[in-house]
Amino acid sequence: MYKVMIVDDESWAIRGIRNAFDWDKYGFEIVGQFTSAYKAWDAIRAKEPDLVFTDIRMPDISGLDLMKRAKAHGMNIEFVIVSGYAEFEYAQEAMRYGALDYFLKPLDVDMADQFIEKLAMHFSRRSAARNHLLLDALTSADQDEIKRFLPLSDCAAVCYYQVLTIYFEDENKDFRKLLSLEGRPVYAVEVEAGTRKMLVVLMTEHRACLEGNWDELVLNKTGINVVGISSISSQLKHMSKLIKEADLSASQVFLEEAAGAVHYEPKLHLVKPCIDGLYSIIQENQFDNMGVYIKGLQEYFRDHHLGMCEVVYLWNQAVGILVNAYSEELKDMELEFLNYSEIKERFEHFESMCSFLHDVLASIRQENSRSLQEGDILSCFNRMIAYIDRHFEQKLYLKDLSAQFFINQVYCCQLFKKNLGKTFSEYVSELRIKKARELLKQTGLSIEKIAIKSGYVDYYYFNKVFKKHCGMTPTKFRKS
Repeated sequence: MYKVMIVDDESWAIRGIRNAFDWDKYGFEIVGQFTSAYKAWDAIRAKEPDLVFTDIRMPDISGLDLMKRAKAHGMNIEFVIVSGYAEFEYAQEAMRYGALDYFLKPLDVDMADQFIEKLAMHFSRRSAARNHLLLDALTSADQDEIKRFLPLSDCAAVCYYQVLTIYFEDENKDFRKLLSLEGRPVYAVEVEAGTRKMLVVLMTEHRACLEGNWDELVLNKTGINVVGISSISSQLKHMSKLIKEADLSASQVFLEEAAGAVHYEPKLHLVKPCIDGLYSIIQENQFDNMGVYIKGLQEYFRDHHLGMCEVVYLWNQAVGILVNAYSEELKDMELEFLNYSEIKERFEHFESMCSFLHDVLASIRQENSRSLQEGDILSCFNRMIAYIDRHFEQKLYLKDLSAQFFINQVYCCQLFKKNLGKTFSEYVSELRIKKARELLKQTGLSIEKIAIKSGYVDYYYFNKVFKKHCGMTPTKFRKS
């Protein structure tokens, strides 16, 4: 919600502004109403609203004075000037000083919806631009760049940092209320990273403020699905690492639908029995046990409360073991080392990943026996490719496509490499990034909307994939 304050020395004018607009509908919340400009200025400094409606002429402090003071203090606040006909020249002067807009008293109620919708669109675009700049800065290795976007105090002897990744059940993203941050000596900088995902950088001089029990807070708030919680660091250079830790922790939803509050706590040593089990199946040719092994994997991860760190470790160790043992048989399969984002993009959930490993083992045991003739399989594969070409902007999983077009998913991996020279994931990514490049060049759509139209609901992940393919972020690509 965008925070709004209304300032006018006449209370009837405040009531008129408050009642003229459907604030909630357009994402605004009134956090203060003042007939005294002095009190308004104190509140503006304390709460830093996003938008201030102010009368142009008031006793002692004018609306123009409020604008000048906010600008002198470096506040990123927008102002809408409320003006009478006799004061129109003042309104024009305010516009020259950077006022977002103005309206004349009395407000034409028939124009109210159009006026506030215009304001909402402005804030949406401003928020999108800020998000991309923040993401680029926080994930860079340039500490000076990070400092530009974080309100660091030069007076503090030390500052502690922690990052939260929050997934919301709906579009209510007022995390300050949901996490009870209000009233704490903690400064928070939020970055929208998806339609229902937010990164929050917490900063404080008091480490104890970041060591509270988030679990109870999250469990009591139905607006939050999961919160990934990073470790705490006093080093600004660790910011990118903290973001990754929070994102990894929030990825617990890959293993369980409602994860609650998840602290970053790697338990890689607990994965060793799982790796040993796979190694035994291959070395001792115990493929008849693979069904029990795969089922046991899911139970083991659940019983030991393992998370995304352990999923990534298991996958990459399994890939290493399988490719080393069956390099020739598996050369065309989509068996490659993946990070956590790539695993979530490729598999719907942990069960799907385990199912794929089962199919790989079954393929090895059966030596790729197939029920369809080669010509029939290729025909099915071509229909699958045509389907992907038409639906790449949707969520696609190889397991579902293989079932839909009657091809074993392991053999499907081989067909991609054999016929297209690339993996399924590479093929889909190329289609999506090509679409994104076209939209960035040819439209004025926000980067968030372009990400969604290209098949990515997670802007943070879209940013990384685009940079990997194009060597620069979407923001920089558009500017170039």
